[in-house]
Amino acid sequence: MNLLYLVMIAAIGGVAVACQGQLIGIIDKNIGTLESVFITYGGGGLIIGMIMLVLRGGNLSSLQTIPTYTLLVGPLGLILIAAIGYSVPRLGLVTAFTIIVAAQFIIAAVIDHYGFLGAEMRQINISRMFGICIMLVGIWLTVR
Repeated sequence: MNLLYLVMIAAIGGVAVACQGQLIGIIDKNIGTLESVFITYGGGGLIIGMIMLVLRGGNLSSLQTIPTYTLLVGPLGLILIAAIGYSVPRLGLVTAFTIIVAAQFIIAAVIDHYGFLGAEMRQINISRMFGICIMLVGIWLTVR
């Protein structure tokens, strides 16, 4: 697949996450964290459920072929949406997302290094460590 195409898809995802964070924050601040998570997941679940039914007939028969631990994606998504909704109106988009993204990179490096959760092992090297340290400095500069 073309690298430019993949970069554009990732960038669109980034735009969506930032906009979603702001919108979830408004809902959270006005009616609550649980409600913002429900609206996010309820609305998204309804839409993707309808798309899945139209395009694929809602076939989940292959569900037993995936490892059971992969079903943690739902609860982990709830935690993410709640964390975004709660932190964005209190810290601001830039600060909240800087912390969220840095935490993602650090945990991703650990998952890659040890091959946790079925990941292909990719050793943490000096370059990755340097990058993580630069991100931590960036968090400090953003938060202070």
